[in-house]
Amino acid sequence: MGPEATDLQPFATGSVFWHSGQMLTDVDLPAPGLLWTRWATLAATLTGIGYADGQGAHHDDHGGSWARLALVDGARAVLFGYDRDHSSTVEADPPLDLLTGAPDWLPWDELAPLAEADRLGFVLWHGSGRWSRVRYPDGISDGLVDMVGAVLSTENTLRELAEIVEEWGQHELSTPAERDEVRDASERLLTAAVRGDVDAGAFERLLGRLTDPALELRAALFTAGRGGITAGTRPPRTAPGERPPMRRVRRLSQGEHDRLVWGAMHDAEELRRPAPPATDELAALAGWMRDRSPGRDGRCTVLAYADATSMGVQPGEHPPADRDGSLLELTELVRGLRRAESDPRYGRWLFLRVATTASGITIERRYDSWPDWWADDGVTGPWRTNLQEEMAARAGDWRPGWVRLLDPATAYKPG
Repeated sequence: MGPEATDLQPFATGSVFWHSGQMLTDVDLPAPGLLWTRWATLAATLTGIGYADGQGAHHDDHGGSWARLALVDGARAVLFGYDRDHSSTVEADPPLDLLTGAPDWLPWDELAPLAEADRLGFVLWHGSGRWSRVRYPDGISDGLVDMVGAVLSTENTLRELAEIVEEWGQHELSTPAERDEVRDASERLLTAAVRGDVDAGAFERLLGRLTDPALELRAALFTAGRGGITAGTRPPRTAPGERPPMRRVRRLSQGEHDRLVWGAMHDAEELRRPAPPATDELAALAGWMRDRSPGRDGRCTVLAYADATSMGVQPGEHPPADRDGSLLELTELVRGLRRAESDPRYGRWLFLRVATTASGITIERRYDSWPDWWADDGVTGPWRTNLQEEMAARAGDWRPGWVRLLDPATAYKPG
């Protein structure tokens, strides 16, 4: 199942209700049994040509995106997953708790760790004849359609079966007659799956035309039976889960956590440390700047941020004249200076301001704080993981107070 099968977008039915202080909404999706049947049909078809697609109704693209449907005892179901490109729910600002107001019977042992790790893009549950989920703010997408679009309508599933023949089976449907044959075979297979009597003939009609890969009939029938779509079988049920007494709930979004750290960096004072000795690297940077003085009078200003893996520059009062390769050259010079001035106790500076004249140089280094001369737009700034690496390389006495805010646990609260 791929992101191309997105012609059916789930939508709120208009029923909105409050539960435990969180607004929930009903969502218009097919019945769980029908979703399962379509999913099991696709899984058995893929397995029949050598491509296992998880166990039961589970899809994983092996690139970080996945989805799962579980049928739960008591005529209930849960559909959950994550799309690495389209689940903006995990990046919502302020954070969005997809499990607030969710029922006790969900598989909490799976869901809670996924939510805590920002790997749960959507979760919907079916009970009392309806699908429900947390309501999202406008403009938030969850990746549901991108991950499970192939089972959201009969037409989508039929299209996916044809794509399995053509793309996975490497068989070109070159004539209208053969396309009609594949369409008919797909319809008959899906109809048999709904009735629960898929047999060998259903797979042979659809996949018997393939040669490389060729139909592995026993594998297809085994997977179909495990999915409960062959005679005498039934789809597997999952036992109801149990809500944990406590769980970690994100209280700060990624952006809010960043801004908390950056704000503390603005308020921090520099720890007193000796100035680094003069180096050839500083002389090389100063010479480069004078050569690129915008007024050709030696005056030039460089503002830079750097850590072990990233670097940024901002325009100062007299920014260097722009020439081909200037940014790359400046990056190498700043990084060289940072390496030369590093100290195993004091660490390395993060922000740098250098101003030259024809005969002089002024330099300001910030190891512990965000300087006023470095613009802050509230969106871009040092990565917390990079700052953690920088702080870990210093002796403990030379780490500013805001280091404790880098702990990922800062963003969570018990819930």
